[in-house]
Amino acid sequence: MLTQTIRRQFLQYFKDHQHAVIPSSSVVPHDDPTLLFINAGMNQFKDVFLGNSHRDYKRAATSQKCIRVGGKHNDLENVGHTSRHLTFFEMLGNFSFGDYFKAQAIQFAWEVSTKIFGFEPDRIWPTVFREDDEAFEIWTQYVPAERITRFGEKENFWAMGDTGPCGPCSELLYDRGSHFGKASKPIEDTDGERFLEFWNLVFMQFNRQPSGEKEPLPKPSIDTGAGLERVISLKMGVDSLFETDVLRSIIAQVESITGLPYHPNDNRAPAFRVIADHLRCLAFAIADGVQPSNVDRGYVLRKVLRRAVRYGRQLGMDRPFLADVLPQLVSTMGSDYPELIKGQQRIAEILTIEEEAFIRTLKRGGNILNQVIEKAQASDRVISGDDAFKLKDTYGLPLEEILLIAKDSDLSLDQPRYQQLEEEAKQRSRSVHKSVHQIAGENIFADFVKQNGETKFLGYTHALADSKVLGLVVEGQFVSQLEEGQEALVILSETPFYAEMGGQVGDTGALENALSSFTVVDCIAPYKGLIAHQGKLEKGSLKVGDTVTASIDRERRQKIANNHTATHLLHWALHRVLGEHVKQAGSVVDAQRLRFDFSHHKALTLDELRHIEDLVNEKIRENAPVKYYEIKYEEAQKRDDIKQFFGEKYGSSVRVIDIDYSKELCGGTHTSAVGNIGLFRIAKESSIAAGIRRIEAVTGQEAEMLQRQEEDTLIHVAQLLKVPSHQIEERLSKLLEENKQFAQEIKELKKNQLNTLVDSLLAQADKTSQLPMVIAEVSGSIEELRFCLDLLSARFSSGAIVLGTALPDKCQLMAKVSDDWVKKGVSAHEIIKAIMPIVEGSGGGKQQAAQGGGKAPQKLLEALQHAKDYLLKVSGS
Repeated sequence: MLTQTIRRQFLQYFKDHQHAVIPSSSVVPHDDPTLLFINAGMNQFKDVFLGNSHRDYKRAATSQKCIRVGGKHNDLENVGHTSRHLTFFEMLGNFSFGDYFKAQAIQFAWEVSTKIFGFEPDRIWPTVFREDDEAFEIWTQYVPAERITRFGEKENFWAMGDTGPCGPCSELLYDRGSHFGKASKPIEDTDGERFLEFWNLVFMQFNRQPSGEKEPLPKPSIDTGAGLERVISLKMGVDSLFETDVLRSIIAQVESITGLPYHPNDNRAPAFRVIADHLRCLAFAIADGVQPSNVDRGYVLRKVLRRAVRYGRQLGMDRPFLADVLPQLVSTMGSDYPELIKGQQRIAEILTIEEEAFIRTLKRGGNILNQVIEKAQASDRVISGDDAFKLKDTYGLPLEEILLIAKDSDLSLDQPRYQQLEEEAKQRSRSVHKSVHQIAGENIFADFVKQNGETKFLGYTHALADSKVLGLVVEGQFVSQLEEGQEALVILSETPFYAEMGGQVGDTGALENALSSFTVVDCIAPYKGLIAHQGKLEKGSLKVGDTVTASIDRERRQKIANNHTATHLLHWALHRVLGEHVKQAGSVVDAQRLRFDFSHHKALTLDELRHIEDLVNEKIRENAPVKYYEIKYEEAQKRDDIKQFFGEKYGSSVRVIDIDYSKELCGGTHTSAVGNIGLFRIAKESSIAAGIRRIEAVTGQEAEMLQRQEEDTLIHVAQLLKVPSHQIEERLSKLLEENKQFAQEIKELKKNQLNTLVDSLLAQADKTSQLPMVIAEVSGSIEELRFCLDLLSARFSSGAIVLGTALPDKCQLMAKVSDDWVKKGVSAHEIIKAIMPIVEGSGGGKQQAAQGGGKAPQKLLEALQHAKDYLLKVSGS
């Protein structure tokens, strides 16, 4: 494919010109919390440009995977309806970190554009910043001065933010010809259709100060970006990015699956384009570890998937279909992005699971929507904003889907009210966030740390230490002395106590000297770098300046350390059994158990759980030593063998827990050898959110206790069944079969009883009035009531039926009206509406059938009598 050829030739060119060819980073910005997804080629080099880190090379080239679906670059709603908007695209780029500058960057761009891309030189129009005479003069070596356009800051000046690195840029535009407009030069082409930008060269030469002043950078740098899809569209001479080879081949697969042809200009074309683009976005994001969910980037991904599903419905796809399109993407891009091949099965499973869930939501919401539509049709033909917001907020039915169905029903929607409710919900969310932020900011410890410095932690190597009391806090206030019986926080100059963080609970123990004894029940970090011992002064008094011996509960610490090391083994085993996509999403480590949350799209099978247990226990028996050491964080970032938890903030130096096969950055306490863990058992595996699983496990003595509890349960069940343990399964199977037979016999018996009851009710039917009716109380469950109603209506072809049953604390009423009487104006819905207030309840339904429930079963007979009176009245009897 041309895309593959150009991508590889671009990278080879820069490799031949002494650039390090760097693989695309993940679309997930692991060390930049300001981004949802990687959206530019320079993202992975941001720290280098800022001077916060250094690389072994001064020149680099990449083909970077990018996703733009949120924030400043949010083109989602445009995708499919324009020729150029995409959520996923590839950005070709070359970078210089204080090496070459404008002259060589322009030379490279010209040579690549004319020799690699094969563009006609006289159709390339460079632009420069209006004040950048240097770039203008350099470009005159390649093109006539009249083909170089000066633009202002909006078009040709780049900045990383309000402050920081910035500089002028030079864009390369390609004249697509008069077919795309009458403009004779770029300044006349306001929509950019004829003179299409395909490359941007950023000359990073200033550092903007808060005052706005631009200071020259000591080492100016280069950051360029060429959209691969745009380059290919120009090279192929097509009007739309969706006509380029990769995207068009995916559209062809959609044609094959749906059986519908794609015509770029018909009303179904946007659906084909949306699916082709969104599939790439979804597949690459999932391959890089993102799971559709209800928060952060997972929510954005779910929104992209649901949009693809909605457009698929326009092509007749009312079943999951994205996994059927996926193989075409893998075959076209998998050779350059092997993560697609490696993750293909998992990507397909996640796509299908999410599609099935959304289709169920649409169906469930659709049933509710029918009631909303009936309500609107019966009034002013307007769906209220409250009803629409409820459908969206409660059932996940998107506004676009509600509008489409409403339009089909010739209804309108009160969108101003809907938008008002949306804004109120956002305001509530913001106020909660704001209050939490304010509370976190009101910290009494900030000044304390400035005056006294941070607490020195000794707990990696010591369980006991003499230390000076630096601070005492009672009820949120610093005090100079504690008296016996007071609860407080004690801050020491140094301590062996580990403060709760990173999922590991705080240590317990004692602070003692000859005159006082303080029991530590927890240890917390109320401020960065500070360790506070929480507890109660059991004896004597304690003053600021006193010296105490701090001793931790060693047995408890050892259990915690064992469990913490076990979480690392579990993490390693999950990667081995489930795959490298597994990412830690939280953990809790205490003396009794460990809990580990991780990203995975489905429940683990019994075989997978057993395999995980076996791997961990195998490593425990190997009894490898647990090593730890500190390295520079910059070095850790270069190491693929060290797990890092992205979103965590690390200092310049980081601590590595190294068990040979498992290496993680971790500040917690660990056992000295894996064999100390003893035994590992998984107690529970469950789901805690969409795409997030949880494993709870125990080790050592607790693992033995769990095993014995399970054995005791088995023995007790065997005793109850009066069989040996090895015959439990056989005996239970036999009992279940017998139970199934009994249940069927009971069901048949009840059915016969109900048939007899129906015969009796039909015999008692009131046929003297103009409207034949059966109104009666039925003893039994709600299910039996419904079954009786169905039997009656099958044999009572014309008339009305109202049945009710009284339960201990509630009652249920059901009504049915035959079609001939519905046409005469009798409505089951109106019957229920008329009688439910009597039993203090409510209900609803359609004209043919309705039901309701009430809280006053003692008034059931009164309600049934009222139903009869109502029917006699409306039928004119």
